Amino acid sequence: MVADKGKKSKVAEKGEDENAEQIDGELVLSIEKLQEIQDELEKINEEASDKVLEVEQKYNEIRRPVYEKRGDIIKSIPDFWLTAFLSHPALCEFLTEEDQKIFKHLSSLEVEDFKDVKSGYSITFNFSPNPYFEDTKLTKTFTYVDDEGTTKITSTSIKWKEGMGIPNGVDHEKKGNKRPFAEDSFFSWFSDPQQKGMIEELHVEIAEIIKEELWPNPLTFFNNEADEEDFEGNDADEEGKDGDETDEDDNDQDDDDDDDDDDGGDEDGVEEGN
Repeated sequence: MVADKGKKSKVAEKGEDENAEQIDGELVLSIEKLQEIQDELEKINEEASDKVLEVEQKYNEIRRPVYEKRGDIIKSIPDFWLTAFLSHPALCEFLTEEDQKIFKHLSSLEVEDFKDVKSGYSITFNFSPNPYFEDTKLTKTFTYVDDEGTTKITSTSIKWKEGMGIPNGVDHEKKGNKRPFAEDSFFSWFSDPQQKGMIEELHVEIAEIIKEELWPNPLTFFNNEADEEDFEGNDADEEGKDGDETDEDDNDQDDDDDDDDDDGGDEDGVEEGN
């Protein structure tokens, strides 16, 4: 009998092992099939991305003459780009008082994607003759080197006139801002970043703000509409906070009054007892 029980135990263990192997095999097969489906989806997504880029390239060409027409009208509006920059909640941080004087000579701004949208873009500032530098055009180019986000940055080297330039003509003191770039002139942006990391990221950040926020509809910022909406939201938040604090203070005062009433009642009870 003991031998029979041992034999049955081994048979049971063998059956469990076979079931486990079967389950493991089915699991591996399911994962392989799932991977095949994911690969198929990835292929479709890549095709969709290519189609989106084709459409984007097509409409870039359609938008180009409209942007040119818009630019011609903007030239007739004094200090348009200066006002738009100063009204942008992020870009305004990067303009010193001296920069603002230079921006009065900014006649037009151009943002242009490369023909292959995936390869990069350029931002060009066009200036009328001015007492600050010889250039009439300053361009900064961002080229995507690989799919990992590596960006090659090149800029026009500004030909400052005698007595001008970033070291001489710019106020470096800009209080109340801890961002490293903000203490320099905006025109430091046209120097190639010597340091990788934070400074380079800031160069890219400024470019993306100009490209994605300012360029599509600068009139919004010129009219100060974006700021008004932001301030309305902030004011509402502050009012909500103030209201909450007031309610809390009222509740605290009510609690204090209740405590005083209770204390008064206790004292009266003691006196009556005496």
